Amino acid sequence: MSLYVIAIYSILFSRISKCKQMPTTVHCHISDSHHHLSAAVAAATTAVRIQKQPPLPTWTVVVPDSLLQYHVHAVGPNQCCSAVVQEVSAPLDAVWALVRRFDNPQAYKHFLKSCHVIVGDGSSVGTLREVRVVSGVPAVSSTERLDILDDERHVFGFSVVGGDHRLRNYRSVTTLHHRAAADSEHHKTVVVESFVVDVPPGNTKEETCVFVDTIVRCNLQSLAQIAESSGKNNQNIVKSSCN
Repeated sequence: MSLYVIAIYSILFSRISKCKQMPTTVHCHISDSHHHLSAAVAAATTAVRIQKQPPLPTWTVVVPDSLLQYHVHAVGPNQCCSAVVQEVSAPLDAVWALVRRFDNPQAYKHFLKSCHVIVGDGSSVGTLREVRVVSGVPAVSSTERLDILDDERHVFGFSVVGGDHRLRNYRSVTTLHHRAAADSEHHKTVVVESFVVDVPPGNTKEETCVFVDTIVRCNLQSLAQIAESSGKNNQNIVKSSCN
């Protein structure tokens, strides 16, 4: 096991153990359909086994044609690409309010401890931010550019342009979609996040994809928990005001 894997193991284990249910991998139109397992996330998969998590169900999410283009990535020979889906029992607007905050990703991404906007206003395309990661992760900081922020279509995307880390040329796109619920009073949102990234020297495509998938899954699980908790609190406030 490489030093990279050992360094990431403890932090991933602690985060994964808090996840009640991991989100599932989504089948979407990605130009690189062959992923070879990567060693960077051997620690993450080991942690999942230790926690005796059941196998993750695989299901297909229908992405509207108007948004499908955002999840089609050009993948180079030394890159990997994947996508993750998370269902959230909260209104789309509540989830989007968290996702769109390019200037505050640590609100639900718990691997990050701070964010500072260094160029731009925090919400315009081209804005640059510097995020710093929590201790225990084999990285220090990441400089990231806001590529897409579409409040009408609910599309958010950013790319990594610098920093002290191993995930070079990382690009991510997140889209949000309404999901019909049997009970009209209970809103559901489906979050789809896809990415493409360089494979670090000394790691395989499969290891890299498993590693990034695990981080994205934990982030989306955290997003769901925060959005759902916020929705419940708002419902309780409404009920109390009506009594």
